[in-house]
Amino acid sequence: MNGLKITRAIVAVGLLATGMAVSYSQPPASAAPPCVVIYRIHYNSPGTDTGSNYSLNGEWIQLRNRCSTGRSLASWRFRDVAGHTYTFGDFRLGGGQYVKVRTGSGTETATNLYQGKSWYVWNNDKDAAWLRNAEGTLIDTCSYNNKSASSVYC
Repeated sequence: MNGLKITRAIVAVGLLATGMAVSYSQPPASAAPPCVVIYRIHYNSPGTDTGSNYSLNGEWIQLRNRCSTGRSLASWRFRDVAGHTYTFGDFRLGGGQYVKVRTGSGTETATNLYQGKSWYVWNNDKDAAWLRNAEGTLIDTCSYNNKSASSVYC
């Protein structure tokens, strides 16, 4: 039994000396959570789906910047299952801020952007969104499957 304890001690000391012992308290940098994420999708606009601009703007996807500094979303994009895609222009999302991307048309602000679509993007029963950065790397996803609700927090 003494030999086993000595062997374990030698192995432990050897690992420490060669730097092979790793602290597991911090994940590697590549595993850090993204700053910008999909926060909410409001997929069933209020009332009847008439296709009016007011009704179209009742559905939206909202992104959140969880970091304290602003992030450029230039050339970032999201898409749904059917392939509807929105690509951000020159837009910067401030630290701790949110932005809604509405389906219809309107005057863009720091908190509201518009896809300019003439019909609905988000299905009223189930759909999914994929958010990719300018390089095409998948940043976040969100899906829902609930026709009795009108939105989902991601």
